[in-house]
Parts: sequence; C-alpha cells; structure tokens
Amino acid sequence: MAQERISDQELEAYLDEALPPERMVAIENALRHNHECLLRLHRIVSRRDNGIHSVAEIWRRNRLSCPSREALGAYLLGALTEPESTYVKIHLETVGCAICLANLEDLRAQGVPSDGERAEIQRRRQKYFQSSIGHLSRRE
Repeated sequence: MAQERISDQELEAYLDEALPPERMVAIENALRHNHECLLRLHRIVSRRDNGIHSVAEIWRRNRLSCPSREALGAYLLGALTEPESTYVKIHLETVGCAICLANLEDLRAQGVPSDGERAEIQRRRQKYFQSSIGHLSRRE
C-alpha cells in the first residue's frame, strides 16, 4: 500500500497545530513509520530554529487570516455582511482552522442565543419599549 505524500506545508501546519484532528493523527502516524517524512520535519524545525521563515509560514504562525473572536461571535449571531460571513464560513468549513473552530465552540458553550432565542429577545425588547413609551417625558 502506497503512503500518502505529506507536503512540507502540511508539516509546517502540523508543528503549529493548525490542522484538523484527523489530519494531525495521520501525520503523527506517518512520522512514526516514515523515516523520510521525519527527516523533512527535522529540517523544517532546524530552519525555524535558525530564524529562516517564509511569508506563508509567518502568515500561518501569526494567524493573519483568522477572524477575530468578535467576528466569530457576530457570525454566530448572523450579524456579518454577506462577504464577511462567506469568508468566515470558508475559513471554518473549508480551511478547518482548529483554533477558530475551538473559539466558535467556546462561544456556543457560553450561550450565544439561537435564532429562536434572538427573536424572543427582540420581541421582549419591543414590548418593553412599547410599554414605557407613554412614560417618557416630552421636552418643550
């Protein structure tokens, strides 16, 4: 059975823990059984230790393409514009950024309201406003 080729870019992402869990496990197994792959990983680590970095590596390491936590919260609330929402969706679902997916799950666990809950909140706000409108003083 032929082993799947692991790119240097994937090894870089592996070092940064920026791959989906299934891919991290596959690379971990390959490193245990494929000496050539392990040597390539050592070369990458040596290059990093010597301060030699590519633009792509700096981009990945500093997570320059990741949306902010606030943007992820706005995404959950459906408050982003269409282009922003599309970008976040691609970043999460296609790129599969493990850090952003963990942030998203944390936001969900903190109780970001569902669509139904948001509608109920909006209804209550409207009810409060309508019940207090007669109590507001008019300035002459």
